[in-house]
This record gives sequence, structure tokens and C-alpha cells, in this order.
Amino acid sequence: MKTAKLLLPLLAVALLAGCDKKAEEPAKPAAAAVSYIDKIKARDKLIVGVFTDKPPFGFVNEAGRYVGFDTDIGRQFAKDLLGDENKVEFVAVEPASRIPFLQSDKVDLILANMTVTPERKEAVDFTNPNLKVAVQALVPKDSAVKSLDDLATRTTIVTTGTTADIWLTKNHPDWKLLKFEKNSESLQALSAGRGDAYAQDNLVLFSWAKQNPGYRVLEEKLGDEAPIAPAVKKGNIELRDWVNAELAKLGEEKFLLKLYDQYVRKELSDDTKPESVIVEGGKWQG
Repeated sequence: MKTAKLLLPLLAVALLAGCDKKAEEPAKPAAAAVSYIDKIKARDKLIVGVFTDKPPFGFVNEAGRYVGFDTDIGRQFAKDLLGDENKVEFVAVEPASRIPFLQSDKVDLILANMTVTPERKEAVDFTNPNLKVAVQALVPKDSAVKSLDDLATRTTIVTTGTTADIWLTKNHPDWKLLKFEKNSESLQALSAGRGDAYAQDNLVLFSWAKQNPGYRVLEEKLGDEAPIAPAVKKGNIELRDWVNAELAKLGEEKFLLKLYDQYVRKELSDDTKPESVIVEGGKWQG
């Protein structure tokens, strides 16, 4: 019994000493957050979501190569980040899949003609813009439709998830909308007479109307002119800031003007000013 009584105080002292020693040990530093840019460099590949059926911005040419205004920006990003424009993997996206692909980490970046809207800003982080756009409507040249009001009693085709789809659903819920997943499907539906008009970004419609003389674009706009910008996953500030710095650097080289001359100029009327379409250096004047 006496031995047990003597051991208890000794044990208590040992425990206290152990606690004091533990308290004196410096706390281990928290593991540093992994840099997203370093993650891309370790992978040695930039993964970019692009359109495949939206010329002149993102499409596949006769040789099966991804080309276009947006696609070439992706190659330039890969060149400046990884030293080789071929170190980019393009992933085909549709309008409705752009945000889910970012959220599920299927792509690092979206370069697929995405208009900046308050709703989308809640879901992703946009960089500074590279284009500006307005939504208009395309109709057959001999159509009786002369204004947007004429569409109230007709069928308007939209591509799911586009700004046109969102705007019409919000502002004209009573209008009849016929929706398709792909831009090419929407245009085919208009050609087949399945709808009276196709609402979409005006740059796409101008291109289609120029290539297909049997169509015209209504002058009225659905909403205001808005910026188009690359997008990254919500919270990926590091990649967002890198893209902003890259756009500023490319702006000094008039890089977007070169892409405009290569892909876009021939699609628009001769009196179109480049600055009404591109946002060089990410400097939006809205």
C-alpha cells in the first residue's frame, strides 16, 4: 500500500513534465497550399474547354485540328506557361457544360465564348474580357418577322445554357422556345424551318448570315452589350490572375487584333471596327 501511495505522486509529476515538454515543442508549420500553376507545370499540359462548332471562335477544320480565335488563345497560353503551344489539351464543351466542367476539374480553363453574367459570376471566376458581344436574332430573309416583338407569337430557337436562353427565359417566359444542346443543331433546326428565329451571340449570327445569303439579323438587341471572358473554377485566384497578366502582355503585342484579322474580320461587314468586337489587353470599356 505504501509503495502504491509513493508511486502516484511520481506518476503525476511525470505526466506534468511530459505535458510541459509537449507544450514547449514548436508547432509544426501547416502544409503549404499547392500552387495551381505548379500543378499544371508538373502535369506539363494545360487543359482548356473549347467549342468545336462555333466558327470563327472554336471549331474543327477539315484536317481534324482544333482552330479558331479562342482555340489559338489557348495555344498561346500553353506556349507562355509551358514553353510549347502544343502542350495544351482541348476538351469539347457545349454551352450548358462549360460551368460543370470547371466545377468538376475536367478543365483548367474555359475559352468558349462565355458571356459574363451575374448568374455565372456566382458559379465561376471570370478573368478580364477578351471580346464584347450582344445577343440578336437570325431569321430567314423572306420572313415576316421584322422586330423582336414579332417573335412573341412565334417559335424562337436557342442553344441551352447560352446568354440568349437565359435572357429570354427570364424576360419573356411566355415566349415559345425550342432548345438544342449544340449551336450546329440550332442552326440546322432554323434551316429546316422548325423555328422562326434563332437567338444567339451576334458575332455567330453575322458569320452565319454572311455564309448563308438567305438569312438576316434583326437590328434590335436582346439586352445590353456585354463582355466575354475566359473563366476558371470559383476560387482559383492564382490562375485567374495569371490569365489577366497574360492578356495584358498579349495586349501590348496586339495579339487579339492578329487573331481578329485571321479569323473574324472576313466574317463581318467591311466597316466593322475591330475595337467593337475585341477587348485588347483585357481593358473593358463598358
